[in-house]
Amino acid sequence: MKAVLQRVREARVVIDGAVVGQIGHGLLVLLCAERGDVEGQADKLLAKLLKLRIFSDAAGKMNLSLQDVAGGLLVVSQFTLAADVAGGNRPSFTGAALPEDGRRLYDYFVVQARLLHTPVQTGQFGADMAVHLVNDGPVTIPLQF
Repeated sequence: MKAVLQRVREARVVIDGAVVGQIGHGLLVLLCAERGDVEGQADKLLAKLLKLRIFSDAAGKMNLSLQDVAGGLLVVSQFTLAADVAGGNRPSFTGAALPEDGRRLYDYFVVQARLLHTPVQTGQFGADMAVHLVNDGPVTIPLQF
């Protein structure tokens, strides 16, 4: 699985003019399941992002995790992270999980996240979403398991 983490001051997902997920200070996670991915990879990715020390402590040093700061988590499905542009100028997405597998792994990740952390908000799998965010830093980190 692949993810791009963005430390945010706030973020929200809008579908057809309605806010479906919203957080204040925390992490926006763009999440992609690839062909062959399994739940164990989702577990490893989630464990890492919850403990990753990318929030500032009182001295301004990145030394605190999402859990330490009780930040929000906004999880958005993003199959385009599987893009392959090696063969030309039009991306190929054949490396992305099939939609049913992608949805299953996305849903699994969200359920596990909600068991381990609060608050957790989401976008909507497969929807055309407008993602609004205010980067904090900016701090943007790719993860892959």
